[in-house]
Amino acid sequence: MSTTTGNASTSATRFASLASSASFRTFATVFAIATPVIYTLCEINNWPLFTYHPGTNRLDLGYTPAVRDMGPAMHWYGWTATTLLGAGVLGWLATLLPENMARRIPLSLTWIAPLLAIPVLIYAGKTRRCLGD
Repeated sequence: MSTTTGNASTSATRFASLASSASFRTFATVFAIATPVIYTLCEINNWPLFTYHPGTNRLDLGYTPAVRDMGPAMHWYGWTATTLLGAGVLGWLATLLPENMARRIPLSLTWIAPLLAIPVLIYAGKTRRCLGD
């Protein structure tokens, strides 16, 4: 005897249809590929959407350097926001592709892109530390 309610089965069907949707598959694939690429570019080029200054609890748009005697300037939040916006836009644009083109996007890039980004970010971090940035 099943104790499943009508609402639970409807919800499960809705999630199953989303997971099997070609548009969602394309969005998720492109989002997963674009995220490490965009984050790496944002971190290396210092392109935060905003800068947070925790000492003064202030937000500035774009890049702002740390102010003397006011604590650090935190760019990580801005890099993450820029990355999410950029990857979201690219994912959405990819859903507009014809399905036969979208299926040509290699799924292996979803794990290759982050693996390639790791040594680049490590090198950039070491270089920045050596330069005193």
